[in-house]
Amino acid sequence: MNIDTVVGKDYLGKCFRELADAPISALNGVGDEGAQALQQAFGVTTVRELANLNFIKWASAIATLAAEEQMLPQEKAKEELLDDAVEMTFPASDPISVDAGITRIEVSPDKVDAHSDHQHANKVEECTATGREKETAQ
Repeated sequence: MNIDTVVGKDYLGKCFRELADAPISALNGVGDEGAQALQQAFGVTTVRELANLNFIKWASAIATLAAEEQMLPQEKAKEELLDDAVEMTFPASDPISVDAGITRIEVSPDKVDAHSDHQHANKVEECTATGREKETAQ
């Protein structure tokens, strides 16, 4: 993170010790009105006091730990049920099973080999010829 994006232009190039003792309005987006509101609400006037405020520490700790928290058993069960439902909906997306019961995968007999009959071109020609023969015969 570039510290220059966090502090106002009056505080660019200052060391961290100076920034910690700077007024809260030194932070980008806080401004004088925000700094006054924080002072009235929490009694803090510097960046260091704001950072050491218990509410800030607690909120930061909760947010950090929330990202690492494991699911509750009920949430995990719901997630697994949802995963199972999705798997049952899209079984074709599963990888080929290596179960001992499967010996080979056969091509369905109604499928045409695309190498020799792309988009059923030969079948279409055959049906067209058959249709012409029937028309001619009538």
